[in-house]
Order: sequence, then C-alpha cells, then structure tokens
Amino acid sequence: MSRLPLMAGNWKMNLNHVEATNVVQKLAWTLSDYHYDKKKSEAAVIVPFTNLRTVQTLIQGDRYSLGFGAQDVSVYDAGAYTGEVSAGMLAKLDCTYVVVGHSERREYHGETDEVINAKAKKVIENSMTPIICVGEKLDIRQEGTHVDYVLNQVDGVLAGLTAEQVGALVIAYEPVWAIGTGEVATPQDAQEVCGAIRARVSDLVGAEAADSVRIQYGGSVKSSNVVEIMAQGDVDGALVGGASLDPEEFARIVTFYAR
Repeated sequence: MSRLPLMAGNWKMNLNHVEATNVVQKLAWTLSDYHYDKKKSEAAVIVPFTNLRTVQTLIQGDRYSLGFGAQDVSVYDAGAYTGEVSAGMLAKLDCTYVVVGHSERREYHGETDEVINAKAKKVIENSMTPIICVGEKLDIRQEGTHVDYVLNQVDGVLAGLTAEQVGALVIAYEPVWAIGTGEVATPQDAQEVCGAIRARVSDLVGAEAADSVRIQYGGSVKSSNVVEIMAQGDVDGALVGGASLDPEEFARIVTFYAR
C-alpha cells in the first residue's frame, strides 16, 4: 500500500499569533516556489493553542495546502478542569491532527501510556487524527532494549482501538536522546524501530491496518538528513521540531522527494 508521507512541524512553545501568521505565510509561499506536490507529501503545522484560530483562518482563508493541529488534548470532554482544552474544542477549530504523548509531556507532566491512550481515543471520537508518540531515552538505547521498550509503549497506547482506527492514525517514533540535541538516529536505526512497530501493529490488529498506518520518525530532522531517513521502507514521514520554525528549512524537508 502506498502511504502518503506526513511531514508535521511541531512548533512546541514557540511563536505568538502574530509570528505564527508570518511563518505560515512564508511557508506557503516557499512551498509554492519549490513546486510542492501534495500528492507526494502532506505538510502540517502543529501549533500552540493560542495560535490555532489564527492559523485556521489563514490556511482556510487563503486556501494553503497545509494541515494544522494541536500539541495536546484533555482526557475530559468538559467541566471544572482549569487550563485544559477538550477534543471537542479542537474539532470546532477544524484541527486535522492532535499530538498525544510527546516525550516532553511524558517527562514533564508524567503522562503514562494509559493517559495517552485515553487522549487518543478522545481525538478519534471527535473525528481528528492523533499523532501518537513513542520512543526511548538514552539509557534504554544503550542497554539494547529499545525495541522491546517501544513495543511495550505501542501496546499501551493502542489498547482498545479497532483495526480501522489504528490504520487511520499516525504513530511517531521519537528517540528521546535525539530530540533537540543535534543527535539523530541513523536511517537504519529509524527503520529498525519503525519496522518493528509496523510488525507489532500487524500482530495486534492485522496486516491491513499495519499496511495503512503511517509511522513517522522524529528527532533532529533536518533538510540535510531527511532524504536518507525517508528512503527507509517503514518511515512514512517526520515529526519535525526546531527546523519547522524556519519556513525555508521546513519547506525543504516537506519537499524531500525533489532531491
């Protein structure tokens, strides 16, 4: 099955709504200059909550070939949960994607696989696509147990989801030791784990879902290494951090197929 690569730029806690306007406009213009072909890759920006309405209005009003989404979501639908944002609220803003379980949420907010699973289910219930993150820290990698560790995460975050639901979502493999450090897993490292994830999905919910689920690599992705990473058979895109804040650099990443 042919899987359309998803190149998603995670802005993290960067850019106010005015800056967001400038970055999205420059990204759209640069992609046009690079003759971006949305049949060869899908581009999306994953922005702070405060930027969502601005980004939605800009992308939809100017009909940019960009998707957009949020960086987190609540496990609750509504109520006395100060500071939380529900999946229903994000759906009303026409978000396509919601990242759940990013390593920074796991580390700084203590999110478990069970919480991430609950968030993913809320996203799906509201007709959006979760980008579910898994990945290991350096000590796990050094022990050589990284594949088993990640697959245990996969088991937890996909628990209770149907084959159809799994086939339509996105899994992002992000080795924590390679995020924001300048270190990057080799293409072979990325393929090893992404391939293992696809095999586990097949075991859990069947080969059809495994063939259709998109598996991203995330961790210091740049225009200088994206082509080799994307050449791997089980890598279906990239979850891009810092490089996505630079419209020209991110445009090069999105149009990796042209080089």
